[in-house]
Amino acid sequence: MRLLQLSDPHLLADPRGECRGRLPLPLLRHALHQAHALLEQAGTPADRLLISGDLCQDESWGGYVRLAEAIAASPFADLEPPWLLPGNHDHPGLLRAALGRRALVAPQLVELDGWQVLLLDSHLSGAVAGRLGPRQLAWIDAVLAASSLPLLVALHHPPGPIGDSLLDGIALEDGAPLLARLAANDRCQGLVFGHIHQHWSGVHRAGGRELPLLGCPSTLCPFPAVQPCPLDRSQEPGGRLLELRPDGEIRQTLLRWSPPQDP
Repeated sequence: MRLLQLSDPHLLADPRGECRGRLPLPLLRHALHQAHALLEQAGTPADRLLISGDLCQDESWGGYVRLAEAIAASPFADLEPPWLLPGNHDHPGLLRAALGRRALVAPQLVELDGWQVLLLDSHLSGAVAGRLGPRQLAWIDAVLAASSLPLLVALHHPPGPIGDSLLDGIALEDGAPLLARLAANDRCQGLVFGHIHQHWSGVHRAGGRELPLLGCPSTLCPFPAVQPCPLDRSQEPGGRLLELRPDGEIRQTLLRWSPPQDP
């Protein structure tokens, strides 16, 4: 199974509205088409689309309608419903009301092609940082105990420090207990997140295991990069292709594309 991860579009109800001096909707539309073209060119078309949070900057019904319209007009329109994660710039209840029948909105557990994908909701009302909370952590325990299939975990906030003092202060508040649970279970093969607007790759080491951690660039704008971009294109929008292989291995490819000349 091949999963395309995009992140942090920061859409607005106004289709020509600006966020951080840019036009979120045209940039998301461009991202969907550019990512599709890159994957088709490489012969690795995506089977599913994941957008990992900060979907709607103004947390509006209109912003979520813009998201649905952008996906419906994209080359990914014929895929199964997209997987959507609430971020700090989201309204989870409104997101589910607007798109719950057209998308899988976290928290969700998806089983597909010999894998499970655990979509988590790290939104914390009124805060930029994230939190899963006791109920979601207990649910994670139950999920980990209930199957032997390889598992990928996805959420908006990074579960720990990435090396940026500002971003590390607004990460997942209960990231340590999450990582402890995942590292203690052999079937968890990786964790992916957004929020940081940049490529980031690391591992969590515990009990002789190494759990891969992957941060995703934004379709809107970059933040100053902590790590060198493997493609030397850290100022450009991007995403990531995740290939969930039958042998339980995750292979990943960073994607970058030039922004549109006139969005």
